[in-house]
Amino acid sequence: MKIQHLLAFIPFIGLFGGLSFANKVTPYVLGMPFILFWIVLWVVLTSGIMAMVYKLDPAAGKEETE
Repeated sequence: MKIQHLLAFIPFIGLFGGLSFANKVTPYVLGMPFILFWIVLWVVLTSGIMAMVYKLDPAAGKEETE
């Protein structure tokens, strides 16, 4: 399995797999309940991870010639 596939799978694990562990309201982070902070954090992290996947992809930026 390529590293790009593994990197693309990390946000799925972090967002959906971690929700059961982060399902708390009491600790507020930046004025948000922890569960909302967890979701916002993974949305931002997903953007960075997908940027790394794009940079590692050898086919990125190459146009197909017909």
